[in-house]
Amino acid sequence: MRSVELFAGAGGLAIGVSDAGFRHEAVLENDHHSCETIRHNQRREVDPIARWTLHETDVRTFDYSSLPEDLDLIAGGPPCQPFSLGGRHRGRDDKRDMFPEMVRAIRELKPRAVIVENVKGLMRESFAKYFEYIILQLSYPEIILKQSEDWTDHLSRLERHHLQGKSKDLAYRMVFRLLNAADYGVPQKRERVFIVGFRQDLELEWSFPKPTHSLDVLLRDQWVTGEYWERHEIPERSRPETPPKLRNKVNRLGLTLLPSRELPWTTVRDAISDLPDPEEARKFDEIPNHTFNPGARSYPGHTGSPLDEPAKTLKAGDHGVPGGENMLARSDGGVRYFTVRESARLQTFPDNYIFHGSWTETMRQLGNAVPVTLARVIARDVGWCLQRNRNQAAASYQ
Repeated sequence: MRSVELFAGAGGLAIGVSDAGFRHEAVLENDHHSCETIRHNQRREVDPIARWTLHETDVRTFDYSSLPEDLDLIAGGPPCQPFSLGGRHRGRDDKRDMFPEMVRAIRELKPRAVIVENVKGLMRESFAKYFEYIILQLSYPEIILKQSEDWTDHLSRLERHHLQGKSKDLAYRMVFRLLNAADYGVPQKRERVFIVGFRQDLELEWSFPKPTHSLDVLLRDQWVTGEYWERHEIPERSRPETPPKLRNKVNRLGLTLLPSRELPWTTVRDAISDLPDPEEARKFDEIPNHTFNPGARSYPGHTGSPLDEPAKTLKAGDHGVPGGENMLARSDGGVRYFTVRESARLQTFPDNYIFHGSWTETMRQLGNAVPVTLARVIARDVGWCLQRNRNQAAASYQ
């Protein structure tokens, strides 16, 4: 299956989509540092990155006519700053709003499916009207904004078209959902909006895959059965006591101890416990990107991530790490910054993927990335749906 990746960043979504069985005909990214990371891994022949055709370019000037027709998927995460809870919240008035370019790519390439990722802030109440506008533009990419038309008038025209029902124009059935990456095996509590659509003429039915991991199962393994501590070879005398705020819930879990189809949430300890402590030796040349960076400090609202929970959301600020975030909360009450390698683990990048550039630049790339595992789960389900449709179409011709 063939795909195109827009706004690739350091490649989290693109790697997940590739792992799901798609072959990128083009990977587009404007940020030079992110492109250098991708190129660095291409020179090292890291699979599947080595096979990508990377374009360091502004998507607003890219000519899609150079790409093959009959594309299966367009995927991408338009810049989140216009909608981020940590940004200026300018939305449609922010020049970094690239949703119109995502729509243009869909209009020109007419893929069978679309995957779009963005921040939770996109769904806040103040952006509700513009979020509806985004969904309708993605649904009807050929109904374009006229030169003298305000976006609210364009929204009204899209709404009228939508209510008319099925038409012969290019159209997509779009669904969206706020997903927590921890529910799919990512060692990080990271909530992101995913928008997925299939071309209307395919008449496909699809829904988001069910969560595979659960907080309740983690709490059961930690505080009821003790399986979590046994797995990490933590002796009973060294195990922490059940946190007071969890005791009532743990007691209920103990009374209803039933087998679960879900796995426990993945914790920071699960993700990084096999890495040496970077603070002890300061630098480990044999482990790429695993260098201690001093200066972490805790203050209200920025207290680091506990070792035995999924990490708090990794963030990307103007200087790589905003306001003291992206830290590990140590058992002695202190904090330290996660190394780049530890952060890559929390974003589920493979260990052979090396981030290129300064600490601030690499942490910015990681804070903006889509967790590879979550991208793979969504893309794999989309790919299965497309492949079933293709097999059914082939069978009908026989």
